[in-house]
Amino acid sequence: MAEFEFETEGVVKKFMFLNRKAPYGTIYALEVLETVLISAAFDQEVALAFVDDGVYQIMKGCDTAATSGMKNFSKTYRALEGYDVEQLFVEKESMEARGLTEDDFIVDVQVVPASEMVALIAAQDVVISG
Repeated sequence: MAEFEFETEGVVKKFMFLNRKAPYGTIYALEVLETVLISAAFDQEVALAFVDDGVYQIMKGCDTAATSGMKNFSKTYRALEGYDVEQLFVEKESMEARGLTEDDFIVDVQVVPASEMVALIAAQDVVISG
């Protein structure tokens, strides 16, 4: 049986995690956040984009009392900077449709129009949507 060796040292991929779901009620948002942390720990270039109801994931003052005991993990987004995850994007149209502003978020983000978000997504090596 032949053995294969892959040269991976020094190879950096650009990952974008596209967050579309509300933070609580399903496990999607938490699982994406955990995957982001793992990817960043392996020195990959990681960006996060929040669109649709995903903008609620980084909203200040999330109350998880009515979510069947789900722990509030939104504050974990503040730790991303320690993992060198500094590219956080919010789609302007999603934010505005939900009556939110940049001041409503627990982390610093770049607000971009949908047309620019499309270009950001296209520039990635890997896009994971959750």
